[in-house]
Amino acid sequence: MSTPLIWFVFMNLSILLKPGYCTETSDQVLSITPQTQEQVDTLRNVSTHYETVLWQPVSNEYISTQVQVHLYVPGNSSVTVKAILQKHGITHKVLLANPNVLTEMQMKNDSTDPRSGSTFYERYHTLEGIYDWINRTAQDNPRTVKAILIGSSYEKRPLYVLKLSFNDRPNRKAMWIDCGIHAREWISPAFCLWFVHHSLSFYQQNSEITRILDSMDVYVLPVMNPDGYKYTWTAIKRRWWRKNRSISKSGFCVGVDLNRNFDVDWGIKGSSQNPCEEINCGPFPESEPEAQAVANFLRRHKDTVQLYITIHSYSQMFIFPYSYTFDQAENHNDLLEMVQEAAQRIKRYYRNTYTYGPGAATLYPCSGGSDDWAYKLGIKYSFTFELQDRGEYGFLLPPSHISGACNEALLAVKTIAVKVLEKTQAPANHHTI
Repeated sequence: MSTPLIWFVFMNLSILLKPGYCTETSDQVLSITPQTQEQVDTLRNVSTHYETVLWQPVSNEYISTQVQVHLYVPGNSSVTVKAILQKHGITHKVLLANPNVLTEMQMKNDSTDPRSGSTFYERYHTLEGIYDWINRTAQDNPRTVKAILIGSSYEKRPLYVLKLSFNDRPNRKAMWIDCGIHAREWISPAFCLWFVHHSLSFYQQNSEITRILDSMDVYVLPVMNPDGYKYTWTAIKRRWWRKNRSISKSGFCVGVDLNRNFDVDWGIKGSSQNPCEEINCGPFPESEPEAQAVANFLRRHKDTVQLYITIHSYSQMFIFPYSYTFDQAENHNDLLEMVQEAAQRIKRYYRNTYTYGPGAATLYPCSGGSDDWAYKLGIKYSFTFELQDRGEYGFLLPPSHISGACNEALLAVKTIAVKVLEKTQAPANHHTI
């Protein structure tokens, strides 16, 4: 070995061994905005070939210039990934310096009796805790709440829907809310619990929720993807798992994105038939028992369900059909008016900003989504909510933010549901007094 080379190795080794050089080895979430197509290609390569997880966008095919990327980088990949970014002139900002601490915070204080106070709803809960809450809620409210088993997951966990019904008037219409279709979006099941609690607590006290519950039954599915949700709580380093837990025929990769598995333009845009991909659409439409259970239930109730809402996170958006095409829905103006009013009310009451519009134009084009499918089924008021935040915490929204996120979503649900009632109910007969 030549003397200059020995000197080069020695000098670099001395730098590597300096105290503090290796302090940046904890997991991090980076924010990166590629400026050129070359930087886009580099980011796509990094997200594919290194041990990283895309938080935003969900797939590297959506990475494009001037669009912010949120990338989870584990500590053991940090030095390599940052060196590649630096080599290609790609600047980054650390969004989360230690996501493991936030994960631990989200998992704290789970075991609380729901009847002990509202703080129960300001925490995240295990799957077992949610099942227990479903049973208690039905038992404690036998006249208004019924638990309905609509199917089971790939790993044979039950899929329970809570039906809220406050009177038995004939020809009642209904609305549907599902949560937890993507396992890592913990604020989503938290909202379903929050919505049910609010409905039971404020019926006959809050005018909007009273009007809604007097006019409609409400079906709430708190966790559509129980296997994936359980996995995010129990598997080491798998807090960011998105899909369900079905095993592909190859046996090499696990999981299907349930929000690509519905039978609407299936497998065409923004999805993949590669079982290793985050947006794997499965081998065929409704191949997954979770998606099939929801589809079967809604098919049976398509004449009564007028409003479909699916709850996701994160990015603070209200989305409506279509996502699989840039064509406008036939009642585009009505849908736009509803989400616009919801966003305006949130801005007024909570000083927070939500963007809104049709899925393909507002977020990205994708096929096989539940909201497009519900719309095509005939549920003409169909929406996807993306809850807090915009990336400050992402999927690790702290428990202290649950109430704010859920109150914003609750206001949006009530705003839209009342609008749906106004547009669909026959005008009452007015008599001169």
